[in-house]
Amino acid sequence: MIRVLLLTDFSGGYNRRLLKGIIRYSRETGPWTFQRMPLYYYMMYGEKGIAEFAKKWNADAIVAQLRDLNIAQLHSLGIPIIVQNYGERHPSVSNLTGNYYDTGVMAAKYFLSRGYRNFAFYGYKNTIWSRERGLGFADEIKRNGYTSKILENKNPDSRAWEYNHERIGKWLLGLPKPVALFACDDFYALQISETCNMYNISVPDDIAILGVDNDELYCNLSNPPLSSIVLDEENGGYRVGKLIHQLCTNKTTKPCNIVIEPLYIESRLSSEKYAISNKYIQKVLKYISEHYKDHISVSDLVKQIPLSRRVLEIKFKEATGTSVYQCIQEYKIDKFVQLLMSTDLTLYEAAYQAGFEDYKNVSRIFRKYKSMSPAEYRKRHKENNLLNHND
Repeated sequence: MIRVLLLTDFSGGYNRRLLKGIIRYSRETGPWTFQRMPLYYYMMYGEKGIAEFAKKWNADAIVAQLRDLNIAQLHSLGIPIIVQNYGERHPSVSNLTGNYYDTGVMAAKYFLSRGYRNFAFYGYKNTIWSRERGLGFADEIKRNGYTSKILENKNPDSRAWEYNHERIGKWLLGLPKPVALFACDDFYALQISETCNMYNISVPDDIAILGVDNDELYCNLSNPPLSSIVLDEENGGYRVGKLIHQLCTNKTTKPCNIVIEPLYIESRLSSEKYAISNKYIQKVLKYISEHYKDHISVSDLVKQIPLSRRVLEIKFKEATGTSVYQCIQEYKIDKFVQLLMSTDLTLYEAAYQAGFEDYKNVSRIFRKYKSMSPAEYRKRHKENNLLNHND
């Protein structure tokens, strides 16, 4: 029996999905047993108290989410330690981390494709996941010739900061409108939404908001509901379980990092608007969002507006930074990814529902965007999925 000590808070959606993945692996290879330890215990007794508790309970491995972790103290236990990195990644232990930079890039591309030219990021510097998400966002915005306004907290433990709506409100009122705002996670995105309501700032007309984690509680507490980037947490938890098993059975001895990838964006009302003044381009974008399942082409879009194909291409590129064809393909690929991750449809059925008629063609397009086939992508992000389709 493997005994795992959990030094983390599983009250949020992100951590609950992680734990779900760990439990799923444990049930396949068990028996395992888990012991939770509230984070306040660390505040009261420090690593020394935790180490003593782990020895008394005879823990075989530790999964920890600690802000100021004394690795040396826990290393004295001589058992595997997997850390949900907070301030930095720890080189001497296995890190449960994320592709934070690309998460920020995904957010930037999402807003750029919706015609925004004013951008903002809200987070805090003391955490690597916020810092790197903000960096990816800012770099992608800069690569496209724009800049982003940034508001970051340097002390995430400050209760006064978390409820300082006056400071946040002043910053929001000073942003150029309309603005696309990316928050480091859904909790901070909810703060923005609440502050906008207090200061009569319209969401999404004045400020479009996007968070991370797709925490349904936070997203639906917001008025309007928050759009959010969906992460591959459960599969990450499954891989944590697999790593613990390998470390405890000496199938591997070296620590390694488990990287959770961003999957897709769950769009809700907080980002439903396009920041595009040209009414014909607005109509085209709306038509794409409403008819992507109908296997539309550029020729179909030309029929909706009094513009020639050439003029449409020029105006569309100016407004969105991409071609009409590219926009259609990216929209379909995003929908295809959502179906791959959230349903058990066959690859052919998922492709058809995403607006592709020829599966061989969608496989080729998918490789261009994701550098792997749809089957490989599903297998990688839904490890141990009972459906095992061939490309």
